[in-house]
Amino acid sequence: MVRAYLYLTFFIPLTFLFSVSAFISSLFDQSGRIYAWHARLWARLSLALNFVSVTVHGSKHLPDGPVIFMSNHQSNFDILSLLASMPCQFYWIAKKELFEIPVFGPSMRRGGYIPLDRGDGRKALQSLDEAAATIHQGKSVVLFPEGTRSPDGNLLPFKRGGFILARKADVPVVPVTINGSGAVNPAGQIRLYSGDISITLHPPILFPAEMRKSDAETWMMEAVRSRIESALER
Repeated sequence: MVRAYLYLTFFIPLTFLFSVSAFISSLFDQSGRIYAWHARLWARLSLALNFVSVTVHGSKHLPDGPVIFMSNHQSNFDILSLLASMPCQFYWIAKKELFEIPVFGPSMRRGGYIPLDRGDGRKALQSLDEAAATIHQGKSVVLFPEGTRSPDGNLLPFKRGGFILARKADVPVVPVTINGSGAVNPAGQIRLYSGDISITLHPPILFPAEMRKSDAETWMMEAVRSRIESALER
């Protein structure tokens, strides 16, 4: 626990500084590349503070053009690991509470990240429309279909929103399996450990256009879940 508090002593001011710097950079660079550079460096420094390494497998599976990445979610270190190591620029679809954090939240908005209000169905659909518009601009997005962190590493039931987005955007879905993050930062505990995190990128899945909307969303949900589980370490 002492290690976690010591980590936060450095992590919080580091996050504040990068949030401010990234926000300012977004005023001059509309492409988002400089903001993405800030996010990647922030994540890499944050991982290094806790002596965490990340390896990525399956980059060869990434297709050209925008995609929707769907990943399992075990720990807060999932976000850092993806930001630090993914081989392409992407935008987060994240719970709206993160956007309410002073400095950090406004910076995320300037970075083009998309808040999702899980407690309001109408606003959630608006967020999905915004995400679809972002994808249609040629940008990839990342989301956690479980909606929250798994307490034991096993996959939780998937929320349907991400699969509605996949249908609206009509781009490939790339399932992502993260292993090791739950051991670095166990869910529900204020404890940190050093360790290795691995990210596996699976072959993309295309939305089945010949099916009815609801059937296609269910099929995609099951296909993504199966791919993620296939590389999940127990």
